Amino acid sequence: MAISLSGERSLAPATPNPFVALTRWIAKAKAARTRRNALYALLELDHDRLSDIGISRDDITTALSRKQPAGAHVLSAARARNARL
Repeated sequence: MAISLSGERSLAPATPNPFVALTRWIAKAKAARTRRNALYALLELDHDRLSDIGISRDDITTALSRKQPAGAHVLSAARARNARL
């Protein structure tokens, strides 16, 4: 384990077990895929349904273009913004 300064983090991986790291990576990949599929399903809804939910197609495409966790809050922010209107 190599540490440059006393306040820096070590360069060693957070988990020494590669199987655990692989399992976490697979879980994150599955969650990201589920999120993408849900957003693509929202894109299939018509304008009136999206309007009832309080989002637009632009909001969905913005959420699709952003990485986690920033993309997760795009639709919530859009719904809050449209609720005030």
